[in-house]
Amino acid sequence: MDLQLIQGAFRAEDALELLSHMIHIKINYHEAKIASGTSEEDVKYRESRIKKLQQELADLRTSLRTEDLVNLEGVIKIN
Repeated sequence: MDLQLIQGAFRAEDALELLSHMIHIKINYHEAKIASGTSEEDVKYRESRIKKLQQELADLRTSLRTEDLVNLEGVIKIN
């Protein structure tokens, strides 16, 4: 099953806002799992995942600065 979340052309500012919200939701998810007292190994994994997401968001901001319109397509595949 595929879940089509995003599809279409967006102004760069709108695309950045939408993607930023999605990334922050994922970061909040990992932070909540850390706060729930998981194992040390799991905490390290989630902390590294949060750092990667933050870096990807920073890279996204940089790359969209020079764009007017961007095409986004986001599909979640559920197996």
